[in-house]
Amino acid sequence: MSEIQARRDHGEKLEFMKISNPTARMGEDLAANFLKKKGYKIIDRNFRLGYGEIDIIAVKKNTLVFVEVKTRRGSLYGTPFEQISSNKLRTIVRTAQFYKLNNPKLPGSLRIDAIGVILDENMNLKDLQHIENITL
Repeated sequence: MSEIQARRDHGEKLEFMKISNPTARMGEDLAANFLKKKGYKIIDRNFRLGYGEIDIIAVKKNTLVFVEVKTRRGSLYGTPFEQISSNKLRTIVRTAQFYKLNNPKLPGSLRIDAIGVILDENMNLKDLQHIENITL
C-alpha cells in the first residue's frame, strides 16, 4: 500500500485519513516499528480531531501514550524536536484528553511522548530519538 490509512470513527461513518507526505509517512512508520520493538502496543494512528492530530497512540504498562512524530531529511535546519511548539503541545494535550474521554476502557494514566526521526537523502534512517513525557 502506497499510503498509510488510519481509521477514523465519526459516528457510524468511517473516514480514512491518508498521509501523502512520503517523509512524514516514513518517519511515522519507523517510529511505530521502534515503539513496537520497545514493547508498546499501537492502538491507533493519525487520530484527527477538528483542532488537532495525534500521530501514534499506544499502550505500555498500563499507561496510555500519545506520540508526536517529527521527521526531517537531514539536520541542516535543526532537530525534529524544534518543530514542536508550546501551542502544538497544548493542542496535543487537548486532543489526548478528548481521546481518553471517548475511550474510557483504556488505561487511566496518560503520557505525551515525542519521537524525532532524521532520514538521509535516500530516505534511510539516520537517527531516531524518543523523549518520554514531554511537557510545556
